[in-house]
Amino acid sequence: MKVPMLLQMSLLSNFYRPMVAVFKTLALVCVLTLAGCKTVDIHDETAGWSAERIYQTARDAMSDGNYIRATKLFENLEARYPYGRYAQQAILESAYANYRAGETQAAIGQCDRFIRMYPNHPSADYAYYLKGLVYFRENQGLLGYLYELDLSERDPRSTRESFDAFKELVEKFPDSRYAEDSATRMVYLSNAMGMYEVHAARYYYNRGAYLSAVNRAQAALINFPQTSSNEEALALMVRSYEKLGLTDLANDSRRVLEASYPNSEWATGNPRKKAWWKFW
Repeated sequence: MKVPMLLQMSLLSNFYRPMVAVFKTLALVCVLTLAGCKTVDIHDETAGWSAERIYQTARDAMSDGNYIRATKLFENLEARYPYGRYAQQAILESAYANYRAGETQAAIGQCDRFIRMYPNHPSADYAYYLKGLVYFRENQGLLGYLYELDLSERDPRSTRESFDAFKELVEKFPDSRYAEDSATRMVYLSNAMGMYEVHAARYYYNRGAYLSAVNRAQAALINFPQTSSNEEALALMVRSYEKLGLTDLANDSRRVLEASYPNSEWATGNPRKKAWWKFW
């Protein structure tokens, strides 16, 4: 039996009416949400502030340890006054604030941007120094600020990046106030990277991969000469060559070990454990 057209329309109207009400409600919610967001965006405490006032307020926030607020203020300053002297300084200040807040990638990005935009700026040396510090502390977490964690057992990428930043500072700005500290940190980092290779060589030796152990020990000697890792690297080469039955190479390595370290405990096979970062 055919349903009359008017009855069909009535049935369809009753079916769709709840759905229409739902769509109207959703539309109203969206409008109110957008209106609320717009209200938040419009409200800016720094509206009408001078560059100097924004900068000083951000510095005060950093002094109070409120690094998130400081970075927001520095971003506002740079956006509103992009060509002034305060904007240049804001990039570095924001990098430091992000560094202290644990936002390492943001801090590194700002250091790189400052170096790229202002390579001859009087504070360019500080940008390199801060970049080195950020990489130096990356992935150490809170305890990294209290204890010097063993960098030789970490992924060496950050260690290498830190070393390169300090090296560039020392080479480009030898008279910088940060040059001496950077050079000291480079020694520390060289030891860490050399010992990382020794850790790998020791790992391969303990698992019977003696050729791989020799290769990693040689890498420590070639890439990081005159570091604290060299002594154990030579000892590992001696023992690995002995395991491989390469007596001549083992004897040559032993002679180098004994000549370089005449009192070496590694030569006896019973070394006293010593932290790689201690120089005494």
